[in-house]
Amino acid sequence: MKFIVDCMLGKLAKWLKILGFDVLYFPKAGDAELIALAQKERRTLLSRDNGLLAKAQKKRKLFIESENWEEQVKQVLREFNLWEKVKPYSRCLDCNCRLKYLLKSRAVNLVTPFVYEHASSFALCPSCGKVFWQGTHFSDMEEKIKEILKRKKKRKRN
Repeated sequence: MKFIVDCMLGKLAKWLKILGFDVLYFPKAGDAELIALAQKERRTLLSRDNGLLAKAQKKRKLFIESENWEEQVKQVLREFNLWEKVKPYSRCLDCNCRLKYLLKSRAVNLVTPFVYEHASSFALCPSCGKVFWQGTHFSDMEEKIKEILKRKKKRKRN
């Protein structure tokens, strides 16, 4: 599933990308641009702006209820039943392209010596060339992802 997110939902856009979803986010795009791009690329428009969603008429869209990014992510996963489609760390956070696994030996000249010595796996964005690895922030991200997905399991039991 592909999304386009309005300027009020930057953190939601980031976390949907972290979870592996195709998300476009343009913080300065106008309503008409967002709607046109959503239609052209068959993307679902996510917004907290009722005016924007009204202009989108019959286009695929979702009003995001909460101001809390974690609740926003859960709402999107729940509304579109995407729990099983979560593939963390599979997209570039900058350009949204799918990442490619990179052998450690190929990363030697792409990262600092410290990172090369301490990281065990790497991914490369074939579009922008950015290299990703499990840095110091990784454990925090893992905990947040587990918490989001754990709540899904609790809901299934009820």
